Amino acid sequence: MAKATVKKKDEVILALKAIAEEKGISEEMLFETLEDAMIAAYKKNYVNSGSQNVRVNIDRETGEIKVFSLRRIVEEVMDPQDEITLEEAKEIDPRYELLDVVENEVTPANFARVAAQSAKQIVTQRIKEAERSILYNQYHEKEFDVIMGTVQRKDKGNIYIDLGKTETVLTPQEQIPGENYQFNDKILLYIVEVKQNPKGPMISVSRTHPGLVKRLFEKEVPEIYEGIVEIKAISREAGSRTKIAVHSNDPEVEPMGACVGPRGTRVQNIVNELRNEKIDIIKWSKDPREFIANALSPAKVLDVIIMNEGSACKVVVDDNQLSLAIGKEGQNVRLAAKLTGWKIDIKSKKQYEQELLEKAELEETVALTDEALVDTTAEEAETASELIEDTDIQEEDSEA
Repeated sequence: MAKATVKKKDEVILALKAIAEEKGISEEMLFETLEDAMIAAYKKNYVNSGSQNVRVNIDRETGEIKVFSLRRIVEEVMDPQDEITLEEAKEIDPRYELLDVVENEVTPANFARVAAQSAKQIVTQRIKEAERSILYNQYHEKEFDVIMGTVQRKDKGNIYIDLGKTETVLTPQEQIPGENYQFNDKILLYIVEVKQNPKGPMISVSRTHPGLVKRLFEKEVPEIYEGIVEIKAISREAGSRTKIAVHSNDPEVEPMGACVGPRGTRVQNIVNELRNEKIDIIKWSKDPREFIANALSPAKVLDVIIMNEGSACKVVVDDNQLSLAIGKEGQNVRLAAKLTGWKIDIKSKKQYEQELLEKAELEETVALTDEALVDTTAEEAETASELIEDTDIQEEDSEA
């Protein structure tokens, strides 16, 4: 009978270790969870057994379970079940001091069998909580990074994606326009946010976020990954076009060439992943006029005039570059404005010269008006002066 009991205890240890390995949970956490669950089971099933302030210990090698009552050493006992005098404690062990805790084994017969059923539900719940916590931590570490998933199903425009240990949803707003997803397709996703949830981590993913482009460049361009070339800004209209501003921290490395790669292979790999989305690689500059001019690529800029104390600018291009600078439905200038953070007003050379001419004419008109006003005022003043003089003469004659 003793051998059977030992064997059963060994099986408990083996079972806990197997669960820990399978679920990726620490063995110690499982043991502590089971001990806490058995404390709760003791308090529930042994209400009239004396002290309810107990500790349960499970031997990590044999699986043997023991229950110990806990009594605090005090000067004056108010609750005999939870307290003991120093004199009584020293009879047990002379080394005890005031406020120490005296432990006394109170393991009931068949406690393991009685407690097992009550503890099972608590342990199962704790294991699920631990699994959810581990999952959350795993994916939270990948926030703002990319992850590969497998398309499982589509429903009302939403794409349900298996991430291996959990599932996420790619909403219509986060899908690249024109992309078609089929069952079992592998899909690269950008993790926008990871939130705790009672049912498991809520993972928000995107294919339209500029962060996806950033991570793809970091993957394809070693100079970016190593920090030699720096991504300064990205503006994106997913599925159509992206502008990315780059800067080299090494004068020997040309940032745009590094991003394009030999025969354009690096940027082409990114374009392929984004389903042929156009990518403009822009050279960043700390000079806003130069940066704005570069951002309007492929259009050639003649001049950039800063206005409104640095919040807006006027850009002048050749007449044949105007439509290219603005872009289809205003896309090029819109992306350039997002990339640079400037409000951009584009004018052709002809339009700008006409504006200057009209401004000059207006200024001339204003000047002539002011001059005429000055002349009129002078004449009126002279007339008034003459009237005053006449009045003074008349008054003198009258007095005479």
